[in-house]
Amino acid sequence: QVQLVESGGGLVQAGGSLTLSCAVSGRTFRFDTIGWHRRAPGKQRELVAHIQSDGTTTYADSVKGRFTISRDNAKNTVYLQMNSLKPEDTAVYYCRYYRYDSWGQGTQVTVSS
Repeated sequence: QVQLVESGGGLVQAGGSLTLSCAVSGRTFRFDTIGWHRRAPGKQRELVAHIQSDGTTTYADSVKGRFTISRDNAKNTVYLQMNSLKPEDTAVYYCRYYRYDSWGQGTQVTVSS
């Protein structure tokens, strides 16, 4: 059974940085696409970024140039480096394993103005 555990969320001031981690167990994900999604208060969950097995990345327009997704296949972990954070980045951030449509429990990111 696939399990995804996010960590690294917290409270940060606008302009600050956070790095989220998603640890995957139950599968070796080196050949699969893993992504980050988020749900802001009162909004639908949306894609933030995903990374394919060959390292190809895709970003939402709202985070391009500020966020960087990366993966460490040896550690079965995906990261989301978030810089220049804005109050509108406040959301619960979820990790997703697309092949199995599995989600983590989410980690809260709050950006204060």
